[in-house]
Amino acid sequence: MNKQSDDNQYIAHGRRLRAGFAAVCATLLFAAPANAQDEVGHFEIRSAYAELNDGIYYLNARVDFQLSSSAKEALESGIALTFELQINVNRTRRYLPDPEIASLRQRYRLEYHALSERYVLRNLNSGERESFASLNAALGILGRINQLPILDETLLELSRRYEISLRAMIDTGGLPGPLRLLAFWREDWHLASEWYRWPLRP
Repeated sequence: MNKQSDDNQYIAHGRRLRAGFAAVCATLLFAAPANAQDEVGHFEIRSAYAELNDGIYYLNARVDFQLSSSAKEALESGIALTFELQINVNRTRRYLPDPEIASLRQRYRLEYHALSERYVLRNLNSGERESFASLNAALGILGRINQLPILDETLLELSRRYEISLRAMIDTGGLPGPLRLLAFWREDWHLASEWYRWPLRP
């Protein structure tokens, strides 16, 4: 087989992949609204606290990630999902707006590899990655936040009061164009927890 034939096969394979991806996007975009049997999905912060160790505050939290049927279908069709933990530390004041002391965005990307039938979770902040045999296992690990450094003790004043806020969500900004539109209109793509807040005293 000559080089031109190889090139033609490669081009044809690329076209088939693009056509398949377009079909997935169209199916997800124009699918009927979720019915009673579909999973709506929800994210919930179950618990969270910060502990001081060697001058650094570390976050420990448990998050319940339940994907909607549409998000699961997109994931299993080869579309990566980006999860984001939003962490804010504010100084609390009685009569004035609370000034922000620190802000952190911890991001993770979850992908499904059909050939290996594995779910791959990548920490986008550190580059670390793990592989799982099931979606539940991947979401379970994603929901266990252990010893995440969030704040230097020197940024706080002993005489002040502070509050930590934590929220978990899916970042739809990285989705393909048609899915971004779907995520805007479909309620089952509005996957974000309520803000979980607790006081921090130096």
